[in-house]
Amino acid sequence: MGNEIEYTEKQFQIAAFAKAMSHPARVFILEKLSKMNSCCYSGDLVNDLPIGRSGLSLHLKELKNAGLIQGHIQAPYIKYCINKENWEKAKVLLSELFSE
Repeated sequence: MGNEIEYTEKQFQIAAFAKAMSHPARVFILEKLSKMNSCCYSGDLVNDLPIGRSGLSLHLKELKNAGLIQGHIQAPYIKYCINKENWEKAKVLLSELFSE
């Protein structure tokens, strides 16, 4: 049936990053973490957002699954940081997409 398109790895990566950034709470989290020189606890983030802990956990999970953030467990707490390597990769890929 028609032309079969094979998506590139780059297209899949852009889509994964875009999906992870598809909610304003996630954009807020990324903005906050990208401006920090260190990690922060999820409890600190929940105080800044109009969502509960369970909602925050879901948003953090999406960002972590996309590789944009990373978590470090220090029982009973989890500290989150921006994943600098993937954050830079996302910026480059999205910049290239928007400049085309």
